[in-house]
Amino acid sequence: AGYVGDETRIRVEQAIAELQYIPNTLSQSLRFKKTNTIALIVSDITNPFWTTVTRGVEDATSEHGLSVILCNTDEKQDKLENYVNLLLQRQTDGFLLVPINSNPGVVERIKTRNVPVVVLDRSMPDVEVDVVRSDSEGGSYELVNYLISLGHRRIAMLSGPPVIATSRQRVIGYQHALQANGMPLDENLMLYGEFKQEAGYRMLKQVIQTAPPPTAIYAGNNLIALGALKALYEMGLRIPEDISVVTFDDLPFFLPPNPFLTLAAQSPYELGKQAAQKLITRLAGQGSSEYQEIVLPVEIIIRQSTRSL
Repeated sequence: AGYVGDETRIRVEQAIAELQYIPNTLSQSLRFKKTNTIALIVSDITNPFWTTVTRGVEDATSEHGLSVILCNTDEKQDKLENYVNLLLQRQTDGFLLVPINSNPGVVERIKTRNVPVVVLDRSMPDVEVDVVRSDSEGGSYELVNYLISLGHRRIAMLSGPPVIATSRQRVIGYQHALQANGMPLDENLMLYGEFKQEAGYRMLKQVIQTAPPPTAIYAGNNLIALGALKALYEMGLRIPEDISVVTFDDLPFFLPPNPFLTLAAQSPYELGKQAAQKLITRLAGQGSSEYQEIVLPVEIIIRQSTRSL
């Protein structure tokens, strides 16, 4: 840097004070117009699903010398917006983010800054953006269809929040499976709550009071399943002898494998890896100019938590 005279420095400092300008501490790396950092904004890293997604992202990005800044939103829109604003100020090269809802505002804000962004896990039908997600609707359909094939007619759905795309898609899969088998939709068997253990516990306690009670429980994700299992154990109900249980996503690896839950298994590592690879392609200015929605298949894994009637 060249010599800056006192008078010039004073004028600059006055201008900074008046404009409340925050000096860019990343000026050295900006010589190359890159910070070599990307943001990964997920809902809750304590959920093993997102832990594995993060691993996939890191493995893909480390090969290209990129560092990952990890943020948790706890499904709160204000946290998501605050993170995006902060990271844009810090010249983050690109974003991998899990939207709270289908509102395009946050994604559009990133795009207007000409910063690449890839949406993870949740579709955004009204926004031109790359999306990498699992087939929530298809996996849900297959899971419920399997329960119906076992003779179940009273299948309770403990869903996540309807504002979240994956929740809606899993509910649609559930409804389509019932309709395809000529079964009525019973609103008393459809409950909504957060993707949390506490919600699963509360919803199970509520739905089990339905008359007649359900013969099978479908938990909308692994944390809801944990809460539902806790409630069933407390009530002395045996799985699968007294009630069958299925879930979307596997349970945390540290839990004892009893009962083995029948489930729709996503590929979280592959989800993170493919999303990161798509973002890297965008950062390099390569690939198709068309936006893509990559939908990964879901596998139904049959274990010991279900039985035929």
